[in-house]
Amino acid sequence: MLNAISDKLSKWINRYLPDAFVIAVLMTLLVFILGYISTPKNPLDLIRSYGDGFWVYLAFTMQMVLLLMTGMVLASVPFIRKGLEALSARANTANKAYLLTFLISAAAYYINWGLAVVVGAIVAREVGKRNKQAHFPLLVACAYAPTALYTAGLSSSIGLTVATKGHFLEDIMGIIPTSETIFHSGTIVIFLVLLITMPLFILLMAPKQNIIPYSPPAREKSNQEKSSEIEESTPAIYLEKTKVLGILIGLIGIIFVIVKFLNEKDLNLDIINMFFLSLGLLFHGSLWNYGEAFKEAAKSISPIILQFPFYAGIIAVLGSSGLAENIIQAMVSISNKETFAVFTYWTAGLVNMLAPSGGGQWALQGPLQIPAGLDLGVNPAIVAMSVGWGDAWTNLIQPFWALPILSIVGLHIRHIMGYCFLLCIWVGVVTTILLYFVY
Repeated sequence: MLNAISDKLSKWINRYLPDAFVIAVLMTLLVFILGYISTPKNPLDLIRSYGDGFWVYLAFTMQMVLLLMTGMVLASVPFIRKGLEALSARANTANKAYLLTFLISAAAYYINWGLAVVVGAIVAREVGKRNKQAHFPLLVACAYAPTALYTAGLSSSIGLTVATKGHFLEDIMGIIPTSETIFHSGTIVIFLVLLITMPLFILLMAPKQNIIPYSPPAREKSNQEKSSEIEESTPAIYLEKTKVLGILIGLIGIIFVIVKFLNEKDLNLDIINMFFLSLGLLFHGSLWNYGEAFKEAAKSISPIILQFPFYAGIIAVLGSSGLAENIIQAMVSISNKETFAVFTYWTAGLVNMLAPSGGGQWALQGPLQIPAGLDLGVNPAIVAMSVGWGDAWTNLIQPFWALPILSIVGLHIRHIMGYCFLLCIWVGVVTTILLYFVY
């Protein structure tokens, strides 16, 4: 029955769901309308806040672009590519393909969500190339699905924020150690239950007919198609093709990353980008090889560059219009001490649909949710994790975070959204029940 539902839903979504850029623009207009209705004010004020916030995430956009490009370039190193091919070859049945992709991606999401974006996409692509029995859209959904788990991982944005001295809510809630958030027994229980049940749910959705195998995007070029012209040996060509420069600058970057990590014990986007960049330079050897691989990777990044600023503008309007505050207060008003975590989770899931950023969402939701929870006697650590789980939950149906993976594999959001939508329902039901009992 679930297989039939997923098949019909996927067909319906393929017909009616527009491009992710269209969705971003429609959501922008929706937030403008709801913001004006929620707290009537001069429309020009909303437009000003939108424009002021449009470029707030410019640095983050560049971080994501570099994360994807350096990761893709690293994966194109011959011996790494062969390793991925060997690992992917183990998935010799469709079910093994789905399970392997999900579990590898889940492990990467637990370590660091930025790392997982690249790892999951590359594994899905490599498994799809070698297993024509696997339905490739579902395979990509398997790579993306563990985004619902990241808040329990080592890069949990909210969990790490509230554990940091000087965070913006320290005066209200104090510093919350990770033992009370990401390493809390309740968090671990939710993580493990989802880790076990989500892949089983995926297997039940797997189509038995009309399988769509992996098809290389038009932009991909085989190594055989690349030019092999013999160039004149000159000092300039020598500098471009010598391995000495690439290895030296790569080693400098790796040493920096090791020292930085040993001192700060943190895996942020800057560290991961430096690590990927330096490893790529080291393993590709010549600067020419790295530059060519980087140029090829750049062809799939345009959707991220285009759409991220629009979501920054949406977040700005949510805050300035008071719409986010009204949504949160409405949920708080109907909750009590026992149900507060659940209502916080639902609220976070709703807000995340409009403001898909863990840090941005916490800035909107934390100052309202924490005082309300304290008034009811709810542990602020539980409130923080409930917001985190809600943020991760609706990532499954928010095109914003699917863009990086889709860019790498060459699919459209409509190809995976049917499966992600059903997974979102499952994750929401399971997490709602567990939140009520384990925190």
